Amino acid sequence: MPGTLYLVGTPIGNLEDITFRAIRILQTVDLVAAEDTRHTGKLLHHFQITTPQVSYHDHNRHSRTAELLERLQQETSIALVTDAGMPGISDPGYELVKACVDADIAVVPIPGPSAAIAALIASGLPCDRFVFEGFLPAKSQARRTRLETLQAETRTLIFYEAPHRLRQSLQDFLVLGADRHIVLARELTKRYEEIWRGTVTAAIEHYSTHEPQGEFTVVVAGAEPTPLVLSEAMLKIELQQLLQQGVSRSDASRQLAQQTALPRRQIYQLALSIPEPISISEPVSELD
Repeated sequence: MPGTLYLVGTPIGNLEDITFRAIRILQTVDLVAAEDTRHTGKLLHHFQITTPQVSYHDHNRHSRTAELLERLQQETSIALVTDAGMPGISDPGYELVKACVDADIAVVPIPGPSAAIAALIASGLPCDRFVFEGFLPAKSQARRTRLETLQAETRTLIFYEAPHRLRQSLQDFLVLGADRHIVLARELTKRYEEIWRGTVTAAIEHYSTHEPQGEFTVVVAGAEPTPLVLSEAMLKIELQQLLQQGVSRSDASRQLAQQTALPRRQIYQLALSIPEPISISEPVSELD
């Protein structure tokens, strides 16, 4: 039987955030594949874990994937870790996971901390629907082009950004709107953790006098939904379709009111003018 690839979440700063399960897996696997063996070595030393390591990063992932896959096929168990958080999230890991899936080798996630999720839940912005964009392009024109494609996105947006690019990136976020709400979280779970909230304009002003330090997770409010504009004739068509699907007049009116921002009472009055649809289960009397 082939071995197992474990995707182990590691702390994004505070070592107390590691799980008991993650420690056990790191202790018992045959090998730890780490983005930076020096960084992971400090983590393993702290928890007195002596499992040998091998590097797996952007610069060697093509050759290393084949090597690790071969070892997994020889019943070796491997834990894949990144410097912080979950492997594969804006870090190496995807190619190895895909190779294991294609080779029918078991892939087991060991959940752990994530800067994106930590910043999102503390942002004060909607958490029910969100989009993770990772790092934006390094060049300003490419960043603006990417942000322009997200102008109408109504879900909360999450980005990662390096401190030396933050001020330039904030200028590019004006593409989304100067008054768009934005949250900047840095050094999450660490001693100097800071979560700043405001508008894009206010963020530009704040970081013009405060030197950006530490890795940033940027959370941006989604665009306000644009109400659907329907004529009375189109509203009737929509109502007829909903009624034919078995939706009551009241529920159909409520649904369309949410989509169009029209008063529900107005739509309900229009719904009353539409004949009740004939059920196919009811016998239709023949004309004399």
